[in-house]
Amino acid sequence: MPSVAFYTLGCKVNFYDTEAIWQLFKNEGYEQVDFESTADVYLINTCTVTNTGDKKSRQIIRRAVRRNPDAVIAVTGCYAQTSPAEIMAIPGVDLVIGTQDREKIMTFVNQIHDDRQPVNAVRNIMKTRDFEELDVPDFNERTRAFLKIQEGCNNFCTFCIIPWSRGLSRSRDPKSVLEQAKQLVASGYKEIVLTGIHTGGYGDDMENYRLTDLLWDLDKIDGLERIRISSIEASQIDDAMIDVLKRSSKMCRHLHIPLQAGDTSVLKRMRRKYTTDEFAAKLKRIREAMPGVAITTDVIVGFPGETEEMFENGYKFMEEVGFSEMHVFPYSKRTGTPAARMEDQIDEELKNERVHKLIDLSEKMQLAYAKQYVGAVLDVIPERDYKGAPGTGLVMGYSDNYLQVVFEGTEALVGKLCRVKITEAGVNECRAQLVRVLDDVPAEAMRA
Repeated sequence: MPSVAFYTLGCKVNFYDTEAIWQLFKNEGYEQVDFESTADVYLINTCTVTNTGDKKSRQIIRRAVRRNPDAVIAVTGCYAQTSPAEIMAIPGVDLVIGTQDREKIMTFVNQIHDDRQPVNAVRNIMKTRDFEELDVPDFNERTRAFLKIQEGCNNFCTFCIIPWSRGLSRSRDPKSVLEQAKQLVASGYKEIVLTGIHTGGYGDDMENYRLTDLLWDLDKIDGLERIRISSIEASQIDDAMIDVLKRSSKMCRHLHIPLQAGDTSVLKRMRRKYTTDEFAAKLKRIREAMPGVAITTDVIVGFPGETEEMFENGYKFMEEVGFSEMHVFPYSKRTGTPAARMEDQIDEELKNERVHKLIDLSEKMQLAYAKQYVGAVLDVIPERDYKGAPGTGLVMGYSDNYLQVVFEGTEALVGKLCRVKITEAGVNECRAQLVRVLDDVPAEAMRA
């Protein structure tokens, strides 16, 4: 039986794409082996969001070539899309395919097996207008299924290379999304996480069908208990979206809304589409529509020209609006973006100092958010044995408002809907007691 090994760098969408590519190999009779072992095909799914992503991608490619020089070395993903020639120049690389045409991957691999001629299959992503249909029928997590509904981005923020590596925004056909969602529910998944490069942009390229229409259609699927959106921009949360959040019992009380900077002048230089006032007003409306909602965010620290005053403004703003968690990144120069050419680049040491201040703030806010739920009863779907070690007698899962909850229970609870009472709050995890298993109780009755 031929074997294939995968290595994925970067974001959740890349991990989804790798899973989808694995399905293609599986259908051709391949077995999957660990990347550190000898395989017939190595597939590296690359990231280019920072210059470091490129470098790490090259290291991994070389590692695969050394492991088995006779193997077919295939490279896909964002770095492959933007710099195919750089990758083709690495001795031992057989196939470079970008962020499209991946359904042809097996044809290329079989062709290379026969004639050993390297293939550069990358073409201009900016001309692509269709969503690439690649299904993932099951996941190792067993309780949360990811469903990719959108690809690409039209925003062109000044720090970001992604439109050039993923192309412009394109949406998956609603019929296909709903079909795949039903299949996932039939396979036993109770929660679906909608994902994409710019998920909230779903429907921008369609006539009279938006993300909110899709959410209402998903809401009607029997057996689907939870719908989560992986990430959405504040500017995409309109009246129709507020209405879904308010009225759909299946929408998770958790939204990831990237802020990127807490100072309006920095946001303007980043080419973000809102001011801090607009962002705060949107959060207020969301919280009114969905009390108790967890709002997590992304923040870039040390963007070119960020003065001490701008940073302090941002700190105060984040503290005031209150997030339940912040993902904090130091600004990293990305060659080819306008921000990399800006004057007033910030000193690395100063950047790190600011990053730590915001991480401390994030942890303080995480704990404050979790503490509100001590004594509360929440529904959790356990994902796996706690810390991956069977025999601890503990399981871990997420509540609908994204608290990571640990409680006593056996592996038999994994994937079942459990009602628990929170006993202790922590920064990264909360402790709880199992009240009862709700697995066979319909969602409507549970929320009554």
